[in-house]
Amino acid sequence: MPHFRIRPLLLTCVLALGLPAQAAVTVIDDARRSVTLPAPARRIVSLAPHATEMLFAAGAGAYIVGVTEFSDYPPEAKRIQSVGSGVSLDLERIIQLKPDLIVGWNNGMAAGQLAKLETLGIPIYKSEPYDFPAIAHSLERLARLAGTDATGQAAAMAFRQRWKKLQDTYQRRRSVTVFYQIWRSPLMTLNGSHLVSSALRLCGGENIFARLPQLAPTVSEEAVIKADPEAIVASSGEQDDVFAPWRRFPGLKAVAGGNLISIDGNLMNRAGPRILDGTEDLCRKLDAVRAKRPTR
Repeated sequence: MPHFRIRPLLLTCVLALGLPAQAAVTVIDDARRSVTLPAPARRIVSLAPHATEMLFAAGAGAYIVGVTEFSDYPPEAKRIQSVGSGVSLDLERIIQLKPDLIVGWNNGMAAGQLAKLETLGIPIYKSEPYDFPAIAHSLERLARLAGTDATGQAAAMAFRQRWKKLQDTYQRRRSVTVFYQIWRSPLMTLNGSHLVSSALRLCGGENIFARLPQLAPTVSEEAVIKADPEAIVASSGEQDDVFAPWRRFPGLKAVAGGNLISIDGNLMNRAGPRILDGTEDLCRKLDAVRAKRPTR
């Protein structure tokens, strides 16, 4: 048999047996880079908790062989082998896992190590969604890379529908000025480009530090006092009694009005599908702030 007829014959057999032909898949990641796999990924390493959550939501959870610290949702993620943290990756362990795809955090502190992995020829999808549409697109793109398109598309559709419902409910609410605290010492917040600010805007919240150039800037107590926000929002679990330092300033609108709002950081600060749970909670709590205003 001539050698040039072998491949067509094999393809004919594959089709006749009903076996799926493996084809290359290509997507664009959040760093606007093209990521191509010769076939859907079957050994995935996730280097951020939000990426782990999105992979599971996209139907690719069964293919994750390594995760980083704090990848604790869904519960199945806790049973997956750890490959380090967002600060320090265990490169040797990652290589031993022989991943055919790594989903990495584009702005993580381990960016240099991520670059080393890239030099080894391992395909890397950089994940850093900055708004709600990007999360839906990420679900679709990660599902595409894992060959779980139907699951990813369904998850993206459900996410978009719920997001729109929240928009329709809260988009005309009166504005509430907000200081969003992510850490106390040093005092840190998030600027207007961060996904959390998208959640604030959806709820009718106005981030008092939205115009700062850094994504997660350090600010001073004096700057917060000068801006005098109507509400202060902080992640629960950040520190014990995170609002205690602010109670030293009873003249602050947020303190005087009792508008010191605790929010689940695992929901709000992770750029995954559960951010809508955090956003819905935030919207309800900002509505409570509005309800305290004197009627005119």
